[in-house]
Amino acid sequence: MNLYNLIIQDKEEISLNEVFLDSHNREQLTQLIKEHTYIKELQEYGLPVNNKVLLQGNSGCGKTMTAKAVAHALGKSIIILNLSNIVSSRIGETSQNIKMIFDKAARERSVLFLDELDQIGKARGSDDKDVGEMRRLVNTLIQLIDYYPENALLLCATNHPEIIDTAILRRFQLKINYKMPSAEFLDIFYDDLLSRFPEEFQSIERRYEISFAEAKDHALTSVKSALIKKLESRKISQP
Repeated sequence: MNLYNLIIQDKEEISLNEVFLDSHNREQLTQLIKEHTYIKELQEYGLPVNNKVLLQGNSGCGKTMTAKAVAHALGKSIIILNLSNIVSSRIGETSQNIKMIFDKAARERSVLFLDELDQIGKARGSDDKDVGEMRRLVNTLIQLIDYYPENALLLCATNHPEIIDTAILRRFQLKINYKMPSAEFLDIFYDDLLSRFPEEFQSIERRYEISFAEAKDHALTSVKSALIKKLESRKISQP
């Protein structure tokens, strides 16, 4: 399998201000960015730099956007790998593929973002099939995380931290939790998103108890529907 076919090509640049985060998460990420900005100075004082971060919680609440924003803030390229796409029926091949990508990210000092960590980080022995092979794969991942250089940054994301092997979870110095946004937070999100459109398209029926990603899809679909309706009525009224 070609290494580059495993990497998700995404060059979208996002600033941290564009990511909707609660104050605690924003504070943690700002600290992380500052640590890597002043990494040499911190190392001179023998201070460790957090470089292994787990983004955990609900889907569609900003984990991938966060990874892109951190990379952008540091002026680094990002390597995105969805682990659900890499798992091979031959576990040994999967281990080799992951090692190659870790080596590439460390060599290039990139931000490495592993999405759906739970796909290969499941607790050893939690699956009856190929238990021995899965244990070796988890052990490989633990070793790669352990030896990942401090001047490179590893971000991992999962919607299901409860099924990840505890030995892997212990490797992350920083864990950031993503929850479904409150109605008040969603209103701020809707206001910001809709403000870029003419006022006549801003009055949509707002949905709540959904993720930011779902809210964005809903809002944009509503705006498109209103715009198309306007265009069609204009077409009908023309002689």
